[in-house]
Amino acid sequence: MTFEEFWPRYLRAHSDPRTRAFHVAGTIAGTAIVLGAIALRKPWLVAAGLVAGYGPAWFSHAFIEHNKPETFRAPFASLRGDYLMAWHVLRGSIGDEIERAQGKIA
Repeated sequence: MTFEEFWPRYLRAHSDPRTRAFHVAGTIAGTAIVLGAIALRKPWLVAAGLVAGYGPAWFSHAFIEHNKPETFRAPFASLRGDYLMAWHVLRGSIGDEIERAQGKIA
């Protein structure tokens, strides 16, 4: 499956705005901590970054969306999706992206 085929499915799995908010917060926090771990040369902080990134995301899937995270099916595509979704949320263009993807969801 290409990322272009994966993206609409990813968006469907993140249909609730609260889920997207948890994901964006986790993506930003996790990325900041991992970059800090690299800058500070503290490899143990990478684990904290993974928890900060994936913890809120998985929480939102369990308690808001009630679905299984796409991370388990396609980890690299899902990570790319996390960053792309965060980009669209922060730019205010996620609604347009969801609308565009709706016609592609099978």
